[in-house]
Amino acid sequence: MIDISFDVRSDTPPGKDPDKFSSTLREYHRRLWSKPLPDGASFELKISKAKGYLFHQSSIGEFYLSSDSMMPSYLNIKRMAAVLEQVPKSLPKEVQSQAYRIGGFIVFPGNRIDNKMTINGARGCNRKIGDRFDLTLECIRRHYAQQESPLSEVLQRYGYFFEIFRSFRDYTEFFHLQDLVSQDASEVKFLLAFDNFQRTPFPVSGDEYRAYAERTMGFLKARGARMKAAVNN
Repeated sequence: MIDISFDVRSDTPPGKDPDKFSSTLREYHRRLWSKPLPDGASFELKISKAKGYLFHQSSIGEFYLSSDSMMPSYLNIKRMAAVLEQVPKSLPKEVQSQAYRIGGFIVFPGNRIDNKMTINGARGCNRKIGDRFDLTLECIRRHYAQQESPLSEVLQRYGYFFEIFRSFRDYTEFFHLQDLVSQDASEVKFLLAFDNFQRTPFPVSGDEYRAYAERTMGFLKARGARMKAAVNN
């Protein structure tokens, strides 16, 4: 059983990151993603302090996975202060609250390769992505389509991880991301207007933030419901 309303900050020590320190979040990840891969192969994940956050080893390879929060609320982000002044104070807090539930988290490989950035680090630092998961997902879609994107280098570095899901559609279904793509998974449903990574990833007005917040919370709630149905039934 998983509680999709559980706030993972509640079992995280003060000042610490739930991605690393919430035992409930880690266990939920283990339950959610320990399931057959699209080709039927077992993908059982184990919690191992020696190996890392979550670990899998079998004939398909070794995988060291870590948690990553998907949807920023932009609360307490200095560059967003002027925009957030244009919306009710409660709105970014609502986004943040929803984002700290299991529907707001995913796993990526957590091991560094050649001491270079992980996917988690790269998507947070890339000025064209700004930690937004819809933009990250578009990069992943392009990776499967063998097209260039702002995250091409890091996604290719961890290409072995994406290979086990066979296709972009299978990847989105495995991680319950269907509500962020079209029905045939040929397109990503962006949270803000998309212009091929040319514009800033950050909302630039109160109206844009409201649209971002509404779409973000809608997706997170829908994804949480998919998770609940998959694990609790």
